[in-house]
Amino acid sequence: MSGTLEAIWIKRAHLGPMDAASSATLVADRGIVGNANQGGKRQVTVIEREVFERIARELPDARPVMRRANLMLGGVRLEGTRGRVLRVGDVRLLIRGETRPCYRMDEQCPGLTAALDPHWNGGVYAVVLEGGEIRVDDAVRLEPAAVTEPLERSQPQPARP
Repeated sequence: MSGTLEAIWIKRAHLGPMDAASSATLVADRGIVGNANQGGKRQVTVIEREVFERIARELPDARPVMRRANLMLGGVRLEGTRGRVLRVGDVRLLIRGETRPCYRMDEQCPGLTAALDPHWNGGVYAVVLEGGEIRVDDAVRLEPAAVTEPLERSQPQPARP
């Protein structure tokens, strides 16, 4: 599955504004240079343009930037991609899990939390495997991942006998 990087946003401070950018530098095991979230499991967050096109039919005031994600892709479906590698230009991201929407979405646009809840509509979070420079309009594609560590689950897993 391949597509295009449609938008980049950088958050300078926790709970701060999302600044649109035409390019960004990503550092392996750190995240986006200048972004508030550095290190950890949620270094980069990603959403789909097509999700917001669907949501806009019911919530005309909803805008992709309200999701507070770093990257917006077009042409790549993110649902169920935990453990996959997302290549953005020459950068490689390991998708760690689903980004669940929170009540803050409704503070910006009533109904947005519920609209983002099903089918991974809130996007995914990832760690940077291989850093580099990315630009809006870069090619994007999913590739298989050789995951060697457990990934977070959005649903509890049943105990093994």
